[in-house]
Amino acid sequence: MKYSFLIERLRKELRVGAHAYKIWKKGDIEYRFAYYIVGRIGRAKGKWTWGQYCPLIPAPDLKKLLTKAKHDHTIL
Repeated sequence: MKYSFLIERLRKELRVGAHAYKIWKKGDIEYRFAYYIVGRIGRAKGKWTWGQYCPLIPAPDLKKLLTKAKHDHTIL
């Protein structure tokens, strides 16, 4: 199976509608870990298509996760 991974850096500019958490400020940074995959069913079969799931992680949380992963030697 073929995958292509990417990390996107997103800056919040406008809040519309309800959100899962209330700690939100304009200019906050989040990171999205996303992927593309070669589809296997229907119209997507044999074509690169956007992966269905991806986490959005606030920058402070990402820093903590990466620090812990380095400390635990999960990543170098």
